[in-house]
Amino acid sequence: MFGLGPAEIIVILLIALVVFGPKKLPEMGKSLGQGIREFRRSTSGIKEELESSFRDDPKSVASTEAPVTQTVIAPSDSVPEIEKRPQA
Repeated sequence: MFGLGPAEIIVILLIALVVFGPKKLPEMGKSLGQGIREFRRSTSGIKEELESSFRDDPKSVASTEAPVTQTVIAPSDSVPEIEKRPQA
């Protein structure tokens, strides 16, 4: 977990105990747990949305592919005209 060993975690907990006190520490732990849980829910929701957006139906991909292919091919049509111009 974040590269922290058991000794570092104990030191952090002792500092938190001194700073916040024994009455406030369980509330802070509960709030931290709820925050982490909400963060995980949000990230999994975003992940699901991205995965579903990448699962397009083949027809929409094909309809997008044709204009892109035509756009890429079109500039090469003008290349022979440039070669026909006289050199100075």
